[in-house]
Amino acid sequence: MSGAADVRLQDSQFGVYVHVPFCASRCDYCAFATWTDRQHLVERYLTAVRTEIRRAVDDGMARATSVFVGGGTPTLVPGDDLATVISAIPVVDGAEVTVECNPDDVTESLLCSYRDAGVNRVSIGVQSMVPHVLLALGRRHDPDNVVAAVDAVRAVGLATFNLDVIYGTVGERLSDWEATLASIVALDPPHVSAYGLTVEPGTPLADDPDRFPDDDDQADKYERTDDVLAGVGMRNYEVSNWCRPGHECRHNQLYWRQGDYRGFGCAAHSHRNGRRWWNVRTPDRYVDLVESGCETEAAGETLDERTRHREALELALRTSDGVPLDALEGSALPGLVTRAGDRWVLTRAGRLLANEVSLRLG
Repeated sequence: MSGAADVRLQDSQFGVYVHVPFCASRCDYCAFATWTDRQHLVERYLTAVRTEIRRAVDDGMARATSVFVGGGTPTLVPGDDLATVISAIPVVDGAEVTVECNPDDVTESLLCSYRDAGVNRVSIGVQSMVPHVLLALGRRHDPDNVVAAVDAVRAVGLATFNLDVIYGTVGERLSDWEATLASIVALDPPHVSAYGLTVEPGTPLADDPDRFPDDDDQADKYERTDDVLAGVGMRNYEVSNWCRPGHECRHNQLYWRQGDYRGFGCAAHSHRNGRRWWNVRTPDRYVDLVESGCETEAAGETLDERTRHREALELALRTSDGVPLDALEGSALPGLVTRAGDRWVLTRAGRLLANEVSLRLG
């Protein structure tokens, strides 16, 4: 199948994801595997993750070229304890190692414990810098702590960081979103992830249609985001991600190029050569299985070559690399894709309709 090889990552790239499922409170839009009432499990859980990592290493797991610690709220657990988990992961020289951070939790001391374990990148969950928008999202952090967190990142000398924001919350005026953009640009981040609010089943947001985002409003805010970030020299390299040169998230790029990765912790997903599998969802069951010496896999699937090829193209289409010319009848999509050498690449209008364009992939 033409085009499959050039949108998949080389075999030398290998990622590790670690899931930390603990939260102080649950945001109204969140559908992730997180719990607010399992703090009593933290010590056993982190020990179980280290054990699962050790077993994978003993079984011949490759050294990671990227590591991502997400959640949940990784910064909610003691920094030194999380550092021991990170240190247990074998990595290549120069590996990218990221930890997601809640701005209220970030201190120089916490970041030093991460840095000493090999962390060189953090992703700070900003979402908005406007208090009433944060309240509408069910977020609890203080916007001033975002500034303090960025100052701490620079003070301890981490190589790079991301600011994560969400647009389209009900009650968020365009001026509110512009205020958030102005605030994050003032912090001069090397990387920004900006996502339109989505309604996930089973969340408080899903139960309240009056709070559903408006498509036209989100499109206006996306275009404003692209204008503002491009204006300060940031390049859009995936539909929802912008960065300065050299600050692309290598771990996300591995996902987008169908690379292999191993997930540790409850609900963590793994992928190898077209086979995907995932761990049991609850931390209680996960800990019990690890402590009993049992397998933690809940289920899995193996993609056939046609499905894998299709997914590779769908993922590549969302990036600035685009897809091979023979993957898409681009001439039939004026204004949505543009030709760049031997590739079709989404225009900004195309990025707003990426899902619809992907239906035309051959």
